[in-house]
Amino acid sequence: MQLVFDFPPNTRYTFENFVVCGGNRAAYHFARQLAEGNGNESLLYLYGPSGCGKTHLLASVGSLLSSQTGHSAPYISFRDIDQLYQGNYPSEGTSLLGERFAGAPALLIDDIHLIPDNASIRVEVWQLFNDFYGAGKKILVTGLYPPKELPHLDDHLISRLLWGLVAGMDITDDESRRMILSKLAEDRQVILPVDVAEYILKNVRRDVPSLLDALEKISRYALSESRKITLRLAREVLSPSR
Repeated sequence: MQLVFDFPPNTRYTFENFVVCGGNRAAYHFARQLAEGNGNESLLYLYGPSGCGKTHLLASVGSLLSSQTGHSAPYISFRDIDQLYQGNYPSEGTSLLGERFAGAPALLIDDIHLIPDNASIRVEVWQLFNDFYGAGKKILVTGLYPPKELPHLDDHLISRLLWGLVAGMDITDDESRRMILSKLAEDRQVILPVDVAEYILKNVRRDVPSLLDALEKISRYALSESRKITLRLAREVLSPSR
């Protein structure tokens, strides 16, 4: 995985193919409003468990802003920050984060909860935040936790995140997962019987990557065996003994 992407990095990540459900409706609305400029807010913080769609919305915002402005809208994930700094966080000198976002139409930061416990990195993020906010540019940050529960962030940066819109995301309810699984199957032109879908929902973890992994395993196995997707086949594929 690369640290910084130019949009669109993956055509899957668009507003059009994002599945809107009860647990992410507000987040979707705010992200689209931010990207389209329909509102006064230029700052959005999204939080929720892994696999709930935060990166999807982040990428969707970047893709739309890139097409609107004609300028690349990169984003950075603190999950891979060592690829940029290689473990060496200088206290002085040119800001590597600043270089990455030079001329960008928006500040898009993923996985802020993984920011290193390092003063110089916090200073770089603080400076970037102030530069973009002061210039009236869009800012979208995502994390695992609500702002006040984020580790390794100074209080003044946490307070900045609270200046804008904040939305939690949760797709662990059965109806949301059912809608997402149906969309995943539709996008891949997979005919998924109702009983198979319910079996997946009852036996697979409650995040999107796990649902997708189960669907692709079942689809590949059915294709390789020249069999229809049935409950029996799904049980064979997802059996713990496999």
